Amino acid sequence: MISKNRLTPSGWAIIVLGVSALALGGCGRKGPLDLPPTANVAPGAAPSDTESERAAQPSVFNPTYGSEAAPAAPRGNKRPFILDPLLGN
Repeated sequence: MISKNRLTPSGWAIIVLGVSALALGGCGRKGPLDLPPTANVAPGAAPSDTESERAAQPSVFNPTYGSEAAPAAPRGNKRPFILDPLLGN
C-alpha cells in the first residue's frame, strides 16, 4: 500500500490563510467592548474606599498605576523605520 500524505499547494494555501486569519484576528484595541450607539448608559456607582485605595496601589494587574507620572526618560531622536513612507511619517 502506498499512501499519499503530502500536502498539495491548495492545502498549503488553506493552512497559510487559516494561520494568517488567526494572527490578524488578535489585532485590535485593548480595552472593554464599545456599547452600541442605541444603548442606554446606566450611571455607575461611586467606587468605595477600598476600591479607590486598591486602585492607588502599584500592581501587575493595575495598568493605570503611574500613568499620570512624568516619563522617566526624555524622548530621543526619531530613528527612520523601513515602513515610514507607507505610514506617512
